[in-house]
Amino acid sequence: MPLLTYNSLMEHLLIGGILSTIFIISHFSLHRIEEGHVAVYFRGGALLPKMSYPGYHMMIPLLTSYKSVQVTLQTDEVTNVPCGTSGGVMIYFDRIEVVNYLNVNSVMDIVRNYTADYDSTLIFNKVHHELNQFCSIHTLHEVYIDLFDQIDENLKQALQRDLLEMAPGLTIQAVRVTKPKIPEPIRKNYELMEGEKTKLLISIEHQRVVEKDAETDRKRAIIDAEKEALVAKIQFDQKIMEKESLQRMSQIEDEMHVARERAQADAEFYKMKQQAEVNQILFTKEYIELKKYESLAKNTKTYFGNDIPQIFLGDSIVKVVEKSGETGDN
Repeated sequence: MPLLTYNSLMEHLLIGGILSTIFIISHFSLHRIEEGHVAVYFRGGALLPKMSYPGYHMMIPLLTSYKSVQVTLQTDEVTNVPCGTSGGVMIYFDRIEVVNYLNVNSVMDIVRNYTADYDSTLIFNKVHHELNQFCSIHTLHEVYIDLFDQIDENLKQALQRDLLEMAPGLTIQAVRVTKPKIPEPIRKNYELMEGEKTKLLISIEHQRVVEKDAETDRKRAIIDAEKEALVAKIQFDQKIMEKESLQRMSQIEDEMHVARERAQADAEFYKMKQQAEVNQILFTKEYIELKKYESLAKNTKTYFGNDIPQIFLGDSIVKVVEKSGETGDN
C-alpha cells in the first residue's frame, strides 16, 4: 500500500512538471500581434531578420524577445515643451500632437537604426529642437499672437524634411500645437489688450453697420428719386405724344382740307377750261349773229327820238330820233 502511494505521487509530480513546463513554454513563447502592428524579434540584443504580422506566433522562450511596432496612423503627444523667445521670455507648450504613419516596408531599417522606440528620437526630440529654433528667432508677441497659426505648418515641414533624409518611410500627416503658457503678468496684459481689440472691433463693426444703413438709405433715396423721375418722364412723354397726336391730327385735317380745296379748284379750273374750249368752238361768227337776232327778237318795245341811247346792231351803231314821243310796236 505505501508503494502504490509513492508511485501515484511520482506520477502526479511528473504530470504536474510536464504541465508546468508546457505552461511556461506557452507563456514565454506564444505571443499575439494585434491588427495594425507588426513584431520585430531580438535575440541576445541583436535584431533578427524576420518580422511577424497580426496573429499568434511562437518564439524560443527566454532567449528571444519581441517588440510590437504600429504601422497605422498614430498620434504621438509631446508634453510640456519649454521654449525661449528672442526676448528672453520662457514659455511652455502643454501638448503638441504629431500624427505620423510608418510604412511596413521601412520597419526593419528604422528599428535597426533608431530601435523600436524610434518616435522618441525621430519625433519627440525633433519637436523640442524645431520648436526651440522657431521661438529663438521670434518675439513673444509673434509666437503667442502673430505667427501662432503658422507654427503647426512650419513644424510639420521641418519634421518631414529631416525624416526624408534620416528615416524614409516615416511620414508626418499633421501637427497640432496648443496655445503656450506664458507668465501670468504678461498673460493679463494680453487679455487686457485682447479686450481692447475686441472693443475696437465692436466699434468698427458698429460703424460699418451705421455706414451700411446710411448707404442703404442713400440707395433707397436714389431708387425713389429715379423712380419718380422715370414716372415724371413717362408722364411727360405721354403728354408730348398726346400733343404730337393732336398736332398730327390737325395737320392731317389741314392736309385733307387743302386736298379738297385743291381738288375743287382743279375741278373748277378744269370745268372753266373745258367751257372755254367749248366756247372757242361754239362762238363762231354765224353763232354770234344768230344770238344777236335772237336777242333783238325778244325785245317788245322800240324807242325813237333825238336822245335815244345808242344801240349795237351788228358792227354799226344806229341812232333813232324820237319825233313825236314814244311809239311802241307789239
